Amino acid sequence: MNRTRMSTMNSFRRTLVPLLLAAALAPGAAAQVTFERLLNADAEPHNWLTYSGTYSSNRYTTLDQITAENVDQLELAWIFQANSLEPFQATPLVVDGIMYLTEPVNNVVALDARRGSVFWKYEYTPSPLARPCCGAVNRGVAILGDTLFLATIDGNLIAVDAIGGAPIWQTTVADPAQGYALTLAPLVIKDKVIVGVAGGEFGIRGYIDAYDAATGEQAWRFYTIPGPGEPGHETWENDAWRTGGASAWLTGSYDPDLDLTYWGIGNPGPDWNPAQRPGDNLYSDSVVALDPDTGELAWYFQFTPNDPYDYDSVQIPVLVDAPDGAGGTLRLMLWANRNGFFYVLDRENGRFLNGTEFVPVNWASGLDDSGRPVQTPQPPGATTFPGVQGGTNWYSPSYSPETGLFYVSAWEAYGSVFEAEEAEYQPGRVFLGGRPANPFGAGANVPGLRRGHINNWTDAAGGGAVIAIDPRTGEQQWRVAMTDVTSSGILTSASNLLFTGNREGDFHILDAETGDVLWRKPLGGMIANGPMSYMVDGRQYVALAAGHSLFVFALKE
Repeated sequence: MNRTRMSTMNSFRRTLVPLLLAAALAPGAAAQVTFERLLNADAEPHNWLTYSGTYSSNRYTTLDQITAENVDQLELAWIFQANSLEPFQATPLVVDGIMYLTEPVNNVVALDARRGSVFWKYEYTPSPLARPCCGAVNRGVAILGDTLFLATIDGNLIAVDAIGGAPIWQTTVADPAQGYALTLAPLVIKDKVIVGVAGGEFGIRGYIDAYDAATGEQAWRFYTIPGPGEPGHETWENDAWRTGGASAWLTGSYDPDLDLTYWGIGNPGPDWNPAQRPGDNLYSDSVVALDPDTGELAWYFQFTPNDPYDYDSVQIPVLVDAPDGAGGTLRLMLWANRNGFFYVLDRENGRFLNGTEFVPVNWASGLDDSGRPVQTPQPPGATTFPGVQGGTNWYSPSYSPETGLFYVSAWEAYGSVFEAEEAEYQPGRVFLGGRPANPFGAGANVPGLRRGHINNWTDAAGGGAVIAIDPRTGEQQWRVAMTDVTSSGILTSASNLLFTGNREGDFHILDAETGDVLWRKPLGGMIANGPMSYMVDGRQYVALAAGHSLFVFALKE
């Protein structure tokens, strides 16, 4: 690990001096974001203190100023235009009137959350060795005290002063020349900053790391592929574990009562040729529960053993408590998986409780009593559902305690024809083992046809939908179909609203109980982050990214 102490006068540029920021802050705004505040983030609905809003990752706000009765009075409060044409997928943080946002790829901007004016900008230029498979993406920062934490696509973790925008320390997490990248928002737990690596398409060996927030020193590393002598290593034959992928490229969740952090793990490699890696390939396509102090594995649950479809299981673990019917509490984990099944797990021990399809599935006929899929591989040339992008993907779901429903953005009637081929591993080059072909023929004029970022593969998509699922039964309560598919996350509120968008660029507000569309606004670009909400000076705002801009809405004053 290469750790360097950085000058406070280099590698950044201020657009306004920090004194202007201090002058603009509301009384008490300079209070530090302690771990105690992160633990109780739901008690600060005017702020948004971590990637998913709270450690439970339910993307639900108790703010209720915006309602079904006044939603038609929403207006655009301000826009931040990114100085970049890279994908804009970040969720901003808001701390006491200040918004912290990553501008693609790895710049950090401090904004006045009321007006959008820029206080400072930290600019970072990634190494040209960075080669993420699926776009130069960053999804946000974390905060502890008065320090922000940025994970970069060239494999670095950087601490940035939240007051002035100066870099404090930089730590090398991974080597971009080998195909590693960091695309997620870090997760702060206690005095540690936790990140996972991307790069499953390059034959990496995945891992999750924790670093000391004050110094940048590595605290622990959990390899997502067990080595020789470790439990689970027997699920890889020969030396396939060395290049087995299993990246962790989305932010995890945390249960402070159990003191466990939960992370989704990506696909094995090579992606589409399981014959090169016989066995279940642990802990690919799994959720792992880790001790945040040591990185030790408490339990795991694998969704798709020996995955031949690239069904990364990096979706956000949503943590929910429910009565058990006998006066006790069930500690649940809700998970809409890329493989097309919606799961309910016991997050104390990983026990499978229930699982149902939420999109059309033909790669498996169902799940057995332990949650293991009963696989039904399709014959050569036949279309597999869901396709390579999955029934859902990286975009955040939501759970509302008001309705008791789980909400997910889904790709329906969407399939791919998977073709396996022998792959030769070469460091730093894609290691795919085949491709998912367009079942309608290359270049066919199919609505929703999408060309991927790697290997010129194509796939065909049906329509998208927002689906409301009752976790108690797995049944769908309602669905709202989209003309195109959607890459937008979901936010729900105490006023029973649901905020989302779609790839056509429309911002939607729905009734969370019924799915009725209450309000729609075209924004002119694909909506591709999870909407979030905050309040400043008694006014509620909702922010979401569309195209290359962040749009912020509020009720008319």
